[in-house]
Amino acid sequence: MVKFLFSNIIGSFVFNENYKLVDGLLFKGIEQYRNKKEYWEKLRQKHPDVAVPKEGDLYNILLFFKDKKYYSQFYNKNIKITKNSIKESVNNDALIIQTSDNIEEIDKTINLLTKRLREWYSLYNPEISNGIESNEKFILTIIKRSKSQLLKELNIDENGSMGANLKEKDVSVILLLATQINNFYKLKKYYEDYLKELEKETCPNFATVAGVTIAAKLISHAGSLKRLVEMPASTIQILGAEKALFRHMRNKRRNLPPKYGMIHEHQLIQKSKSGVHGKIARALADKLSIAVKIDYFKGKFIGDKLKKGLVDKFKVQY
Repeated sequence: MVKFLFSNIIGSFVFNENYKLVDGLLFKGIEQYRNKKEYWEKLRQKHPDVAVPKEGDLYNILLFFKDKKYYSQFYNKNIKITKNSIKESVNNDALIIQTSDNIEEIDKTINLLTKRLREWYSLYNPEISNGIESNEKFILTIIKRSKSQLLKELNIDENGSMGANLKEKDVSVILLLATQINNFYKLKKYYEDYLKELEKETCPNFATVAGVTIAAKLISHAGSLKRLVEMPASTIQILGAEKALFRHMRNKRRNLPPKYGMIHEHQLIQKSKSGVHGKIARALADKLSIAVKIDYFKGKFIGDKLKKGLVDKFKVQY
């Protein structure tokens, strides 16, 4: 007599040739479902003549589980498995992507608010507002020193300044914005340090060759470290330049193919002459492709050797 062994998220079951339930072991949780082979072996010992059902038999066996008694179990256990899968899908890749995107958004916020601050503060002290190029230095300067101190350093008499004589309350409102922007800088630094730790743990080779910021951007653009591993070096090279690539594909005569994407921001390229940017981008993409595969498959740390190879080849420190 033929018997069929069948498993689903509810348990492992044995059916006879008429598709009637003969025996079964129910799973108590997700772990039991994952280790269903153990349950198979227990049932095989009791029923040594069992076989795996073919497609036609499978259809008839599945009809058995249309009963309301099993339907609710199917529903509840599927929900549990789905929730557990979502929970397990959150890994360091996701944290790197979120942290990188967060840093980028903080940076945009800083630039936007600093532009407003410079315009606002220039009503009060235009000589300083226009005289300090670095935004971070400008903010720290106006927080720590008064208008009279700053003008004295520039050998400008306070009465000779073009700035308005604002009330103390008005000045404090402007400086409050400067303080908040300074807090954003501190927050950005905190997340940058956190990102560095994440990458050191997740992709040390890749981060060493690419740099912390570019490594995070490439992972974010690809969607995950796994997707980046599956890409050839030529794709990593132009990652982020998809629009330029599509323009080239639409009109190859008018538009040249892109030589690089996000990796153009890499110090190795930025510090080199424009004529060799394409050559460096290819070599860099090759090293990045090697580094990300080593990291994904938990290989040894050779990031410093890969980086040294690029530095020695192109005579550029980064």
